[in-house]
Amino acid sequence: MDFDATATARRALWIGGGQWAGKSTVAVNLALRHGLTAYLYDRHDARGHHDRRVADRVRRGDPPADPDPDVAWVHTDPARMAAETLAGFPRRFEWVLDDLSALVCGRRVVAEGWGLRAELVAPLVESVRQMVVLVPTPGFRAHQITRLPRASAAVAGVSDPPLANRHRWERDELVAADAVVQAERLKVRVIRVDGSLDGEGLTDLVADHFAAYL
Repeated sequence: MDFDATATARRALWIGGGQWAGKSTVAVNLALRHGLTAYLYDRHDARGHHDRRVADRVRRGDPPADPDPDVAWVHTDPARMAAETLAGFPRRFEWVLDDLSALVCGRRVVAEGWGLRAELVAPLVESVRQMVVLVPTPGFRAHQITRLPRASAAVAGVSDPPLANRHRWERDELVAADAVVQAERLKVRVIRVDGSLDGEGLTDLVADHFAAYL
C-alpha cells in the first residue's frame, strides 16, 4: 500500500480563528460526541513544535534560546508582533501536517488552533465546508481575559507585566481580525462568538456546519 502523507489532513475537520473563542472546547466536544480524534494545536505547539523551532534556529545559525522577554513582549509594537506571528504560521502549519501524517484514523480528525489558517487549509481540503473560523467579539474577548487564568496570566520574565499583557492581547486581536479577512476571502464560514451560547450550544452550531462529515 502506498503511503499518502496528506490523507488524514485532507479528510480532517478544521477549526481556526482567534484566541479564547472556544475552539478547544468545541473540538473536544465533537471528538467525544462523534468518535473523532481531536488535534489540539496549542498542546503540540508548546511541546514538539517548540523543539522544531529551536532546531530551525540552530540550522540558521541563530541563538537557540527564545528572544529576551522584554524585547518580545514589552518593546515590540503589537502590530509588528502580529505580523511576525502571521509570518510564522505557514512554517508551523508544515509541522501540523507532519503530525497528522502519523495519524491513521477510522473516523476523521478534528483539528483546532489559531494557526490553522483558512489560506493554509483551503488549498488542502476537498471543500471549505470542512473548516470553520471562530472569533470572539470584543466584549466576549474582554470577558474571557478576566475569566480564564491562561488568558490573564502575566508573561514570564518581563519588567512590565501589565504592558506585556496589553501587547499580547492587542496582537491576538489583530491576528484574529486577519483570520476573518482571509476566511471571508476564501468563503470559509466565520462564527463570531459573543458568549450567548455555552460550550455545548457552540458545539451544536459547529456540528450543524460539519453535519455532512460527522
